[in-house]
Amino acid sequence: MSGSVSFAREAQRTHRLAVAGMLSAVAFVLMYIEFPIPALIPAFIKLDVSDLPELLAAFALGPVWGVVVTLLKNVLFSILHGTSSNYVGELCNFLLGSVFAFTAGVLYHRGKSRKSALIGAIAGAALMALISVPINYFVVYPAYVVVYGMPMEAIIGMYQTINPAASDLMSCLVLFNLPFTFCKGMLDVALCFLIYKPLSPILHR
Repeated sequence: MSGSVSFAREAQRTHRLAVAGMLSAVAFVLMYIEFPIPALIPAFIKLDVSDLPELLAAFALGPVWGVVVTLLKNVLFSILHGTSSNYVGELCNFLLGSVFAFTAGVLYHRGKSRKSALIGAIAGAALMALISVPINYFVVYPAYVVVYGMPMEAIIGMYQTINPAASDLMSCLVLFNLPFTFCKGMLDVALCFLIYKPLSPILHR
């Protein structure tokens, strides 16, 4: 009996590793598919859905696996694509994606229902958006000033061409980045709810 249990556990572990690897590869590819929305936010900020696979992993395998997929996609991207931001962009992507996936996964696995999945996903998107403000303010944008040699005034000016009310970096992040990040997360949520059931035979043994 103990041998059967050990075999079942090993098979489950192998399956989780395989699914996590597959989702990480998909997330890595999705990082290349991005596009700007210049009418709503400065063009250097682009929209992508590379957080979708980590959300799938958090629901199917558990919250920690969502973080693992987030880490692996950024490691793959850094190695195979390289970085133009001294890894600051990749670090930010990892931190925000981890918050999103982990929060959604924890709340879903407490109840394992469609309702708990929706609550978890919305909470994850909201928390990701809120945390994006201090991360961008204290880490990302100051690093971009150094890496790209672009004055902060020039960055703020890009926001002001869309909305003159953006008077400083904090107002730029609150008026633009926070709602953009939340909407980006909710797009991933909508796509997740559309494809989760069809993908369920692959995600679950």
